[in-house]
Amino acid sequence: MNAQASVVNASNGLVLASKATFALTHRERTRGLIGRPGMEAGEALVIPRCRHVHTFGMSFAIDVALLERSGEVVKVSSGLRPRRLSPLAMRAHTAIEFPAGTLELTGTIPGHTLLIIQ
Repeated sequence: MNAQASVVNASNGLVLASKATFALTHRERTRGLIGRPGMEAGEALVIPRCRHVHTFGMSFAIDVALLERSGEVVKVSSGLRPRRLSPLAMRAHTAIEFPAGTLELTGTIPGHTLLIIQ
């Protein structure tokens, strides 16, 4: 994983993550969060060119926001447990994975706009 960024909900001004990393290479995208014991509050994994994610091989639940190219949230999955698939969002361009509970805590819903700030 490479450079860090922040993820901010421009619709309500709340910071979802201050330690966001990017999965850009084939290897990073394939591995994702597999093998990690969990995610800390403030972490996120940004996966460009992604319309849905899976949690096969993971041992913890995550929240997922699927975004259009503009940053508009088109779908959310809260508490996506291990061995599950998120919904497919054909309009999505980017998936962002957060610790479970992040989307509810920040009130992030479809229609909100998320900004990735490097």
